[in-house]
Amino acid sequence: MAKILIVDDEPSLRLLVKATLSVNKSFELLEACDGSEALSRAQNEKPDLILLDVMMPKLSGFEVCEKLKNDQSTKNIIIIMLTAKGQQSDKDWALSVGTDYFLTKPFSPIELFNLIEKILNEKELNTVKAE
Repeated sequence: MAKILIVDDEPSLRLLVKATLSVNKSFELLEACDGSEALSRAQNEKPDLILLDVMMPKLSGFEVCEKLKNDQSTKNIIIIMLTAKGQQSDKDWALSVGTDYFLTKPFSPIELFNLIEKILNEKELNTVKAE
């Protein structure tokens, strides 16, 4: 069962993403409402994938991503940055801190679902090949 951490300070966005992803019963969905909680949950729960907002209280998504990617125990977690900040400089910053994918808000829930399924299927295939 793939574990996905949904991180956003907007409860309505977390609810939308959770409703979208709950269609797939093989996803275990976790939530965090700010950067500090995201960092803690990621370190404790070791999700397979994190959907990470950029603009949040306590720690920004950029800061959370950088800390997770610089930590040996969490560096392989796939991070999809979800943000209203869609300028090239924001994308460049996200990539410089280790973001794996970048999706601009508003996004299509179907597009998000398909991207997650594709990423997790590829991760599973790579894991099987490595064994």
